[in-house]
Amino acid sequence: MRSWFVTTIGDPEEALKIREIKRTVPSKGEVVIQVKAFGLNFFDILQCQGKYQEKPALPFIPGAEVAGVIDEVGEGVSLSVGQRVLALPLLPNGGFTDEVVVKEEDVFPIADELSYEEAAAMFITYHTAYYALHAKACLQPHETLLVHAGSGGVGSAAIQIGKALGAKVIATAGSAEKLEICKQLGADVVINYREEDFSQRVKKETDGLGADVTFDPVGGNVFHLSRKCIAFDGRLLIIGFAGGTIPEAPMNHALIKNYSLVGVHFGYFRKLFPEKVKAAHDELMELYKAKKIKPLIYQRYSFEEVPDALNQLGSRETWGKLVVMTHKEGIHD
Repeated sequence: MRSWFVTTIGDPEEALKIREIKRTVPSKGEVVIQVKAFGLNFFDILQCQGKYQEKPALPFIPGAEVAGVIDEVGEGVSLSVGQRVLALPLLPNGGFTDEVVVKEEDVFPIADELSYEEAAAMFITYHTAYYALHAKACLQPHETLLVHAGSGGVGSAAIQIGKALGAKVIATAGSAEKLEICKQLGADVVINYREEDFSQRVKKETDGLGADVTFDPVGGNVFHLSRKCIAFDGRLLIIGFAGGTIPEAPMNHALIKNYSLVGVHFGYFRKLFPEKVKAAHDELMELYKAKKIKPLIYQRYSFEEVPDALNQLGSRETWGKLVVMTHKEGIHD
């Protein structure tokens, strides 16, 4: 089996090397998955560079999201050989490979209608957005949802889930191309944050009331402008800090406008409440089958193109998710 290993610390093209390794036999409670596709995430780049909080010993296989077919099961496993699944392999035996061993609790059956490349692009982004909007913000029909970085992986998921929950969605992005993508995803209003003050536009679009829920994976000044256009009793969801700056919030402002600052750490939630995540996965599969959500894929890459794909992802010029196919069909279509 082929696997990409981080063999030294550096940028992807110098850190990653393909190696042939022997297949691992599953232990009790584990399954072997024949990987059809795997998703790329920005933290994969950070792991190559030694900048991520998790620092496994070298060499290790990165990769957190795969989709494929169960090829073998260990003792005590309720899943079946031949079942189509997505899975979340753990370091140091990650998903940049054509076969992977995963614990049963980290494996999720997928709908027959869901392609492998879509499944590989789905888990982290859609579960984060669904947990944030459904469980944490309790987004209601006819409320206004403001989504930042709407063409990104998690932002694109938030637009679709917001619409599925019945909200009016306002999305921000930084180019005409990305704004068009947000429209196609279902956003009711799109704003180029490079060309206008989105906080003023949000107030205008809501008759001065502001956004009931704000989905912010950017941080920095975007967070502060979001505070200016949050509604009374609003919920400002703190998803991450892609802008590079972690803002500090004046608590007197939250008190005066009566809004909530809501932290969203889906990974920790998944560890504490795996059964709730399984239930949410079933709900997301139903939304997919109802054609209310569909993973946004920027491009499909071959197995050999992983370093180039990660460099593209690191450029911040892409949108949606980048997916690697372990077979030839469907690449670059």
